[in-house]
Amino acid sequence: MENFKDFWNQYKGAIIGIIVAILILITRLRDLILAIVILALGAFIGNYIQQNKEDVKTKLKKFIDKM
Repeated sequence: MENFKDFWNQYKGAIIGIIVAILILITRLRDLILAIVILALGAFIGNYIQQNKEDVKTKLKKFIDKM
């Protein structure tokens, strides 16, 4: 029993991660999670652009001029 406790304490994060991944695959929550990640990424990019307008303009202009 002591070996099982040591095993659990050492690998409980991986075991829980595998169980969560299996549940996500079974219930098809991956589509929802992907949508949430895309929304969060879009919000982060939009906020970055809004906070750094001038920097983004100059970088975009340089990128367009290189093309």
